[in-house]
Amino acid sequence: MTELASKNRPPRREFRNINVVTDLKGYRLPPAGIVSILHRVSGVLMFLLMPFIIWMFDTSVSSEISYARFQAVFAEGAGLLPGWLLKLVALALIWAYLHHFCAGLRHLWMDVSHEAVTKEFGRTSALVVLAISVVLTLALAGKLFGVY
Repeated sequence: MTELASKNRPPRREFRNINVVTDLKGYRLPPAGIVSILHRVSGVLMFLLMPFIIWMFDTSVSSEISYARFQAVFAEGAGLLPGWLLKLVALALIWAYLHHFCAGLRHLWMDVSHEAVTKEFGRTSALVVLAISVVLTLALAGKLFGVY
């Protein structure tokens, strides 16, 4: 009985490892894969920038004098680091937080609604996460760099 059932079944797809030299340049990662990788990258970035986060928080809330120093560092720089470079680091941190938050909400939604998760939902939700995180980052970049 099992032999007959196995003869009527279509052959299983064969999966193989991707060769870095020959296959990687033609491989197209789906949006869900890109969001997943960026979710990990943003988590690592926030972890590595934790001393910078702690310094920003401590300096900005300690006193009025330290807050003025905080503003001066971002306007004029600190030591050999120019102010625009520190603003770019802060912008990277803003993107990491926003992307990690949005992708985390996406993962939570997929965990809660197992039946609604399809390949198309994964693609659409990944594109929505990318769009929302980039738009919010650009809006906050405008504020950070004094556009408005």
